[in-house]
Amino acid sequence: MSRIGKKPIPFSDQVKVEIAGGNVSVQGPKGKLSLRLHPSMAVKVEDSRLHCMRPSDNKLHRSLHGLTRTLIANMIEGVTKGFEKKLEMIGVGYRASVQGRNLALMLGYSHPLIFPLPDGINVSVESQNLLTVSGADKQQVGEVAAKIRSLRSPEPYKGKGVKYAGERIRRKAGKAGA
Repeated sequence: MSRIGKKPIPFSDQVKVEIAGGNVSVQGPKGKLSLRLHPSMAVKVEDSRLHCMRPSDNKLHRSLHGLTRTLIANMIEGVTKGFEKKLEMIGVGYRASVQGRNLALMLGYSHPLIFPLPDGINVSVESQNLLTVSGADKQQVGEVAAKIRSLRSPEPYKGKGVKYAGERIRRKAGKAGA
């Protein structure tokens, strides 16, 4: 048995779980998420706990067992607490502002970069160069944060660019002039 897959997933009263056909839908205070299950995986609810089951011990079913349990656990955590990623912008004149459902970024180019925010994702600007990307879907939060970071990745000589909070940039020595 998968050690992760056999653990039950507890959820509170404010979370509503529906299992219909091959879909699992989770609804909570932060939103609604759904997941299409692999046809061989089974999920059942027993007194505010979810159990994931697999049909056999072959390699594919063992790998899907832990994956399915983790994806559903992330969905339940997302609709109750939510997920967030913090980004820092380092550089002279680097700043961000939220304009409706768009994020305007000044990242050293001759023009501001306009980044449209997808549904279910919120971005807040704490200071001019500190962003917080938040939402219920863990995968979508990470993907949006990675796309914002890729607009101006940190460079190794001066460290300028957009980086995750707490990320260490490996620095290189500059020219060794004589």
